[in-house]
Amino acid sequence: MRLAVIGVGLIGGSFALALKQAKLASHVVGAGRNAANLKLALERGVIDAVAADPAAAAREADAVLVATPVAQSAPIFTAIAGALKHSAIVTDAGSTKRDVIAAARAALGAKIGQFVPGHPVAGAEKSGVAAATPALFRERRVVLTPLAENSREVIERVEKLWQACGARIPRLDAEEHDCVLAAVSHLPHLLAFALVHELAQRGNAAQLFSYAASGFRDFTRIASSHPEMWRDICLANRERILAEMSSYTKKLGELRSLLETGDGAALERLFAEAREARDQWLKASS
Repeated sequence: MRLAVIGVGLIGGSFALALKQAKLASHVVGAGRNAANLKLALERGVIDAVAADPAAAAREADAVLVATPVAQSAPIFTAIAGALKHSAIVTDAGSTKRDVIAAARAALGAKIGQFVPGHPVAGAEKSGVAAATPALFRERRVVLTPLAENSREVIERVEKLWQACGARIPRLDAEEHDCVLAAVSHLPHLLAFALVHELAQRGNAAQLFSYAASGFRDFTRIASSHPEMWRDICLANRERILAEMSSYTKKLGELRSLLETGDGAALERLFAEAREARDQWLKASS
């Protein structure tokens, strides 16, 4: 199989490596904006060739993965639309789905049935092909949000690619996906960025960071994530993120009230309920 990866970073590079390891991808062509990153991908054997642009990468491909920040989806779909073979399949790795699907519908036209939207719920705080690993998707969820235009055969072909990477493949509709991810992914990233930025702006920032230990490191790990990617995600899903921020602000208000009134019993009860919910989640996901 000839694979085109548009955006050879952590996700795109890991996808290529995993499919090479599974012996499904015999030739991988990469395209992207960063020449140095593409050169490194070539040197490390993540890709076998560099294409001049997305259209050139997609032209002879049997499968195409678009793994760029979601704001780039529209121009990329426009670029590859005329180059896609009728037998080719296309998927993506965007963390938002409604905007990506709208971009695909506008650009791909009659070829929209070849595109099966996806989102690997896997990653790391580091970006770029240097962080890519074939193990990234093992036992992780890759959510597919199939379209009405997708045939069963096209969906199954995309599923098999992600399954070959070791992933589990649940399905959601695009609206449900964006609501769920706003709560459990997009909001936590905003909170981590906000906390680090707030402390960094203080006059005693160096002192504060010098005393930060494992709890702070764990909570803010995701603030090392790719700024452009998260800018695009937040803007694309802003209505749902704003709704989650309102809910979280209300919860912070409840905590503030408990602190102001010195209600230790209620505070401890809230902490215990939160710990129990987290422990149950960890137990169920192990």
